[in-house]
Amino acid sequence: MGRSAKIERRTGETNIQLSVDLDGNGDGTRRTGIGFLDHMLDLFARHALVDLDVQAEGDLHVDDHHTTEDVGICLGQAIDQALGSRAGVRRYGHWTLPMDEVLVTAAVDMGGRYAFEYHAEIRAAKIGTFDTELVEHFWQSFAANAHCNLHVVMHHGRNAHHIAEAVFKATARAIRMAVEDDPRSDAVPSTKGVL
Repeated sequence: MGRSAKIERRTGETNIQLSVDLDGNGDGTRRTGIGFLDHMLDLFARHALVDLDVQAEGDLHVDDHHTTEDVGICLGQAIDQALGSRAGVRRYGHWTLPMDEVLVTAAVDMGGRYAFEYHAEIRAAKIGTFDTELVEHFWQSFAANAHCNLHVVMHHGRNAHHIAEAVFKATARAIRMAVEDDPRSDAVPSTKGVL
């Protein structure tokens, strides 16, 4: 049975169609109107090994905030929906990733409850035209809507682009581990029997 989901979100600020297949290989198209966000979503899909299609139209004449936030919301909702009862998955994932001079660890619990800790400061205000504070905001929006615990810690790093890439890649790899089938169990991974 496929583990996929489609989300549509239409507000006064954005119009988004997003689909995800957790058992993919990184295929899909990402068109948000924000080049840097498309690049990060490409990295996410390829490192999480999920097929991801995103078509977003937003109020980019204002700034990139609403589109970035709402894509994070939709991605979180889609992964939450695709996981269903979460039976047979590993539930937990973690990854420490080097990206040149940067080292980032991401850890995730796809257990159905929201918590978010983020410690990966990017000192530069922008990467190209993209506001760097939106990296954290994207993942906060994702975690709240995926109903997961997500912790991101940068051990060290300087280059803003490298930090953002390391955050997206490490988080993708942690999510990939957490949503993979557990070869030893097809049960819901909780003593409660439900997540």
